[in-house]
Amino acid sequence: MSIVKINALTVPAEQREVLEQRFASRAGSVEGSDGFEWFELLRPVEGTDQYLVYTRWRSEEDFQAWMEGPMKAAHQGGGAAGGPGAGTGGPAGGAGGPAGGGERPKPAATGSSVWSFEVVQQAAPKQA
Repeated sequence: MSIVKINALTVPAEQREVLEQRFASRAGSVEGSDGFEWFELLRPVEGTDQYLVYTRWRSEEDFQAWMEGPMKAAHQGGGAAGGPGAGTGGPAGGAGGPAGGGERPKPAATGSSVWSFEVVQQAAPKQA
């Protein structure tokens, strides 16, 4: 069964737009990864300052391969891969500086923690 990775990013109100723009600029960067199934960036509505970055993967191995390949390369090259391992160095954190290794922008998130889950049960709308 699939696994889910959720990165809970603490984002001050004045940095919300920055965080969302950084994720938008990387749209499409994870979709071609082997084993990738789903991505959502969830904006808090009330009661918290934490964004949730939700990704779903075929297996833990697929997620780890992405973390060690495209995600790691994006961090080393100054890019920002949109995903749960992004932490404070990824799109939440401000990687995504100029190509060629320019100075990285200030992090948008002040904290990050990654939660891991196995999908035990799921449902989808019935097709008519």
